[in-house]
Amino acid sequence: MPTYPQIAALHDEMTEWRRDFHAHPELNYQEQRTSDLVAQRLESWGIEVHRGLGQTGVIGVLRGGDGGGSIGLRADMDALPMEEQTNLPYRSTNSGVMHACGHDGHTTMLLGAAKYLAETRNFSGTVHFIFQPAEEAGAGAKRMIAEGLFDQFPCDSVWALHNAPNRPVGTASVRAGAVMAAVDTMKIVIHGKGSHAARPHNGNDPIAVGLQLHTAFQHLCTKNIDPIEVAVVNVTRFIAGTAVNVVPPSAELHATIRTFDPGVRETVRRRVQEICKGIEVAYGVTLDLEYRMGCPPTINTPAEATSADRAISSILGADAIVRDPKPVAGGEDFAEMLAVLPGAYIHVGSAKGADDPQLHHPAYDFNDEILPIGASYFAALVEDQLSAKG
Repeated sequence: MPTYPQIAALHDEMTEWRRDFHAHPELNYQEQRTSDLVAQRLESWGIEVHRGLGQTGVIGVLRGGDGGGSIGLRADMDALPMEEQTNLPYRSTNSGVMHACGHDGHTTMLLGAAKYLAETRNFSGTVHFIFQPAEEAGAGAKRMIAEGLFDQFPCDSVWALHNAPNRPVGTASVRAGAVMAAVDTMKIVIHGKGSHAARPHNGNDPIAVGLQLHTAFQHLCTKNIDPIEVAVVNVTRFIAGTAVNVVPPSAELHATIRTFDPGVRETVRRRVQEICKGIEVAYGVTLDLEYRMGCPPTINTPAEATSADRAISSILGADAIVRDPKPVAGGEDFAEMLAVLPGAYIHVGSAKGADDPQLHHPAYDFNDEILPIGASYFAALVEDQLSAKG
């Protein structure tokens, strides 16, 4: 694969960095060792370093030529609260914490690109290397933005990638529009009236009400949403009862909501509220609804998706790119950055074989073979977007 020769020469060194990160994973907003190492390496290459945004975030600033343009490249640093189940020599040394999503590899790729760009400076403008904490349900991107990320470090566009162990090494996927879903959640506490199970007429069964809610949510998805669009309202927890002969006084539902279109997202939120109000009246219960809007859908802007295609095609070849794949119902808080700036998010194939453990699996391990691919992609983006030739 035609990765950048200078980056290919860093492969062994990058592999050492990645495996060290893997052996020392850190959770949301606890990425102190990781961010220290990132900052030290950037500084050693003459890159201006800023710290503290998002608590443990790191921003590297590199200028080349006299161009006025700027670009943001983002990598996530945090790990997951999981026990690793591998026998790797570099397996996690932190009990109950594991890099099971490949953020160790993403951080390493961006470091490799930073070192190459600091040495070559074959661009004209400013590169902001954004090392973000707390991607895994910690809203790290949103926090960095709220604390002034793009005010202090203005970018014309912002870019990121994710490894894809469901796609072969040497391939990538690029899509304009929605790439990943918005991730919202809700919790509903149903306040009914408890009774003896043999005398249900003396109570008001919250379990029966919960079942009606579940049915109504499925009706919402099939009858209130355009069938061309997609919405998932999935009840994943139903907590009720303590004994087989007791109708409990309350029950609790938890659900995840996945949507790709902002309008559909708002329709689901509104209809859930209306359904809950209707159920209260129909069944004589009280519902406490806690509806939390999480990260928005990850939406690539068309021009930047084309640029991402061009950059990754220069590394892997045009025939290796899957264009317009189906969106993924998982969430990605890089979406918060794409909600502010144009940009693109792509997936880079990392599968070693057909039976590779997938993301968030206790036996998952990032494939170091793709480190030069991701680093070269970031470098190609910079040299394309901030062309020294004007």
